[in-house]
Amino acid sequence: MKRLKGVLSRSIVFFIIFTLIYGVVYPGMMTGVAQVVFPDKANGSIIEVDGKKYGSALLGQQFTEDTHMWGRIMQIDTATYKDAEGNQLMYAFPANLSSASEEYGALIAERVVKIQAAHPEKANMLIPVDLVTSSGSGLDPSISVAAANYQVERLAKNNNLSIEEVESIIEQCSESRFLGVFGEETVNVLKVNLMLDGILDHEKPE
Repeated sequence: MKRLKGVLSRSIVFFIIFTLIYGVVYPGMMTGVAQVVFPDKANGSIIEVDGKKYGSALLGQQFTEDTHMWGRIMQIDTATYKDAEGNQLMYAFPANLSSASEEYGALIAERVVKIQAAHPEKANMLIPVDLVTSSGSGLDPSISVAAANYQVERLAKNNNLSIEEVESIIEQCSESRFLGVFGEETVNVLKVNLMLDGILDHEKPE
């Protein structure tokens, strides 16, 4: 019995020590380092202009207007959740559809028709695959450079910009491969659209 009490008391002491280390000290230290070294990323990479927050550069948003660049297909739910004041909240989620399912095929076919109708000048070109499919997370903020360039003529026409201006915006919103090796070069859709709307500044081509 005395031995059991000794083991139990030591277990409680270790439990308290490791709870403090890994539940308080370690998270606090990492939070502090993150806030000092890369505060923007640690706080969600929120794009804020003149005190107004337009969203995170790390989360996709759905744009459907002809004046905006379109990202990947998103599954949007606006009926399930409400905030504390009763306002409907938007929730995006992965499709969880098999690539072999009829529902997924219908979703792609519908998107192809929409893309082709909005880009008649590209009738003889293949549509980049990421423009007609959804990502695994359903919240991918970026598209490929090919998918961005596919939309240049539409964006120029509907925003009264030149082809060169739109291409310059896309270039300024392009992100290179991770460590120069992994993944592919991508274009952040939210940043492009904020530049097209004149909310974010951008350099004009010479």
